[in-house]
Amino acid sequence: MSQPILDGMPRRLYGATPTRLNTWLDCPRRYRFTYLDRPQPPKGPPWAHNTLGAVVHNALAGWWRLPREARTVHRAGAMVDEYWTAEGFRDAEQAEVWRVRGRDMVTGYVQKLDPDDEPRGVERTVGLVHGGTSLTGRIDRVDHRGDELVIVDYKTGRHVLTTDDARSSLALAVYAAAAARTLRTPCHRVELHHLPSGTVAVWEHDDRTLTRHLDRADAIAAECASADAAFKAGDTGDARFPARPSALCGWCDYRQHCPEGLASTSTRASWAGLEPS
Repeated sequence: MSQPILDGMPRRLYGATPTRLNTWLDCPRRYRFTYLDRPQPPKGPPWAHNTLGAVVHNALAGWWRLPREARTVHRAGAMVDEYWTAEGFRDAEQAEVWRVRGRDMVTGYVQKLDPDDEPRGVERTVGLVHGGTSLTGRIDRVDHRGDELVIVDYKTGRHVLTTDDARSSLALAVYAAAAARTLRTPCHRVELHHLPSGTVAVWEHDDRTLTRHLDRADAIAAECASADAAFKAGDTGDARFPARPSALCGWCDYRQHCPEGLASTSTRASWAGLEPS
């Protein structure tokens, strides 16, 4: 059985990603299904919007890894075709429509990039320790502009993002602080690049706002650490890991295992996250 944490004693360093922390905030039961239950409950069918997002991210990452002379708009589009999969789409016809849209997203975006402007990192893993938490994250792209780094996060969802999305994102703040620590270069600017609309949502953090996000991450991680210890000690029930019904239940991979989630939303088709055709 796990030993209790004594008052006044520092807690053991806890490793976490922003995704893990946000999962706990969204729904403790989903957190248990995702990170603690073994074997993990079977997931529902794959989501088409996740397939699209993964293909676009892989194509852009692959494009930056090409030799300079190979970084053409045509090659970027071809990489979408290479990575394409029809998982989650209604049928082959719908998948083909979205393959073309995904290709258009990527080629339209790449047309605005300078292939000589080498990023400091692509799909770069960074990390730092703050309080009792070891935070790590994988960043889509890290640019080096002037004397500072800039965090670039690609988005392919149907909703256009705002400055407030960039400002309030725990993940982006952790990425900025961790990139600065890992790459030993200041980093305060975070950007959400929304490929469907071609818009960029920007926020400039300062040291105070970054610290505020890191403190929040550390506090959430402490809750996660307590929940993990309780689970290992046999406290696996709904009181410790309650469902938190919301609109997010409709998109949960584990909805079929959760009575509250089933009751809170109607069943969504696996392609419902795409823009209407």
